[in-house]
Amino acid sequence: MKRYLTAFAVMTALVAPAHAADSYTTDSEFTAPVFEITHLGFTTQHGRFNKTSGKVMIDFTAKTGSVDFTVYTESLDMGWGAWAKHLTSEGLFNVKKFPTMTFKSDKLIFDGNKVVAAEGQFTMIGVTKPLRVTVNGFQCGSNPVSKKPMCAGDVTATLRRSDFGLTKYIPAVSDEVKINVPVEAYKN
Repeated sequence: MKRYLTAFAVMTALVAPAHAADSYTTDSEFTAPVFEITHLGFTTQHGRFNKTSGKVMIDFTAKTGSVDFTVYTESLDMGWGAWAKHLTSEGLFNVKKFPTMTFKSDKLIFDGNKVVAAEGQFTMIGVTKPLRVTVNGFQCGSNPVSKKPMCAGDVTATLRRSDFGLTKYIPAVSDEVKINVPVEAYKN
C-alpha cells in the first residue's frame, strides 16, 4: 500500500500544474513614457508619448517574467504642436512608416520579491537593439481607490538614438536620450 501511495504522490506531482505567472495589463492612462534630450546644448527638453499598451507576466515564486510593451509614436507630445509634428515626420520618428516602438523582454531581474530590471529588445524606427531597463520603486498591492490588485514602478533607461539610425540634428539635439516610464499595471 505504501508503494502505491508513493507512486500516486509522484504521479500527482508530475501532472499538477506548475505555479503560473500572474498576468498584468498596463493602464495607458498612467503609463506614458517621458524622454529627455538637450536642445542646442542649452536646455533640457521633455517629450511624452500619450498612447501605450502592454502586458506583463510575473512569476514571483520562480523569479521569472516577461514584458511586451508598445508605444504608439503618433501620440508624441512636445507641448508645442509644431515641434511634435516636426519630430513625427520622415527623417525623424517617421510615424507613417513606423507607427510603434516596442520593448519585449523575457528576462526580469529580481532582488528578493522586487523586480529591479529587465533585459530585452527595443525596436525604434525599424531597428532592434538589446536594452536593459532599470525598475525603481517596484511594488504590488491593492489600488487604494479601485481596490484592484496592481503592480507599479518607474522604468528608466538611457540610449543613443544614433544606435537606431536616428541621427538627424546631432549634436544640436543630443544623441543621448534619457527615458522614464511610470508603469501602472492591473492584474488580469
